[in-house]
Amino acid sequence: MNDRDNKLKKIRNFVDKMPSLSTTVSKVLEICSRPDTAPNDLNKVISLDPVLTGQVLKLINSAYYSLMNKVTSLTRAIIMLGLNTVKNLALSTAIIRSVDQAKKTKSLPIKHFWAHSIGVGVLAKMLAAERDVPLGEREEYFVAGLLHDLGKIPFGDEYSEVITQTRRQQRTLVHVEKELMEIDHQETGAMIAEKWKLNEALSDSISYHHDPLNAAPENQALVATIALADFYVCLFDIGNAGNRFPDPEQLPILLELTGLDWQTIASLSESVEQEISKAEIFLQV
Repeated sequence: MNDRDNKLKKIRNFVDKMPSLSTTVSKVLEICSRPDTAPNDLNKVISLDPVLTGQVLKLINSAYYSLMNKVTSLTRAIIMLGLNTVKNLALSTAIIRSVDQAKKTKSLPIKHFWAHSIGVGVLAKMLAAERDVPLGEREEYFVAGLLHDLGKIPFGDEYSEVITQTRRQQRTLVHVEKELMEIDHQETGAMIAEKWKLNEALSDSISYHHDPLNAAPENQALVATIALADFYVCLFDIGNAGNRFPDPEQLPILLELTGLDWQTIASLSESVEQEISKAEIFLQV
């Protein structure tokens, strides 16, 4: 067994031991995958889980949604937010808890890691709006951005050397990962996405956000949007997930895949910080 195989085996063991998603969240994902699902179907499942019910109500009443009147009914929350958004809220909060329980490496302080991840999620959702993505689908962009770097969690303390060399050489993190560890966080992220049975769009965002052309054709624009948001957040040091030097050669490809221009993205800078502070509620539920 070669060195790469040994590393893959260790990572596979770590991923296997990561907490599974709760039965409730798994059921929520299953129900929402059916074309004939009604709000009441989702209400029946979530209402059996008081913690998840409280989280959904706390989120809908937060500044993140900026609603005029307080919502106290789970059914009303589901109707107002839509099935897809509630599914994504449940998934996001469950995965944040699971990752915080499983955290291994000291190389990436979890507070800075989530600050980076929320920044990518927020900007991805804003870019989706610029691309005229339908309102009901924009939350998927937030979740994809929030989860895109999950593959960094299984790495041990040897990851410190990867980050050190990235800064010293001023190179893109994913290239240094491959050089020093023979495996990158996209590959390990794919293992986590498989364990949690995430849908193809989220899985592709985790597995290909540095190589969006390798994603399924129908997901390439979404993955490129996540990559573009990641590029911006890394460039302007929002949080820290180890990558200070995004690949400039990727930028023209990402702009072409999304149909956006850098001027449009730069014009959002004033709103990004405000939206990030609203989205931090996800770490407090």
